[in-house]
Amino acid sequence: MIDEAVAAIRARSSAAPIVAVVLGSGLGGFAERIEDAVEIPYGDIPGWPPSTALGHAGTLVLGSFAGVPLAVMRGRAHLYEGHAPEKVVFGVRVLGRLGVRTLVLTNACGGIRSDLEPGDLVLVSDHINLQGVSPLVGPNDDSLGPRFPDMSNAYDPELRRLAHAAAARLGQALAEGVYAAWIGPAFETPAEIRMIRVLGGDLVGMSTAPEVLAARHMGLRCLAISCVTNMAAGILPEPIDAEHVLAVGAAAEGRLTALLGELLPALGS
Repeated sequence: MIDEAVAAIRARSSAAPIVAVVLGSGLGGFAERIEDAVEIPYGDIPGWPPSTALGHAGTLVLGSFAGVPLAVMRGRAHLYEGHAPEKVVFGVRVLGRLGVRTLVLTNACGGIRSDLEPGDLVLVSDHINLQGVSPLVGPNDDSLGPRFPDMSNAYDPELRRLAHAAAARLGQALAEGVYAAWIGPAFETPAEIRMIRVLGGDLVGMSTAPEVLAARHMGLRCLAISCVTNMAAGILPEPIDAEHVLAVGAAAEGRLTALLGELLPALGS
């Protein structure tokens, strides 16, 4: 099915992307800056799962940015939507087969660490997979990658250095933190957040970890940028609301778009 998806994409666009960006909840605006863009609905690509989450457009955009051949996923699939793990990462595997070698993921997340605030952008330095599943479980496809991929530097240190340099040029603050992946769709309880804090998590969200597992399995370099859209349950005496998450993401979208615009030329060199 991966080969069928690749063929369908190549029938619509001659682009040969080397960098891909996954845009998370409420963060899809960067796709508007792609030059010579060809936009393909996920439903037109064989095997590609639909994206039903709030704030996810569900289209693949191919083109270039600042001379870098680029693919942009406007939305992703999540485990909480009922997809099997291998379906959640299907798009990443297709992009790898298209020739992408660097994957930039963005997500909306809850902040756990006390120095974080809604609207902050945070580089993911590592993750804790609390989703209970992995897209690598089952017979290994040796054409994709090895049976036991190393995850020591899943979030590439050099790419993080380039992101910090780009943020500094823009005068943006950019923290780093450990992302805890939660299956959802319910937000975490205060007790679960206390557990994640003890385990070393600084951020919590419902995506990213499966995609990074699949990408690293294929040998792709990964960078993830989280947008803190709310403080996690129990951090503040207020409920968590999905519409509020989208609103904060939209408010931070301009800074994320500027950061991606400053960073991407370095990733294509």
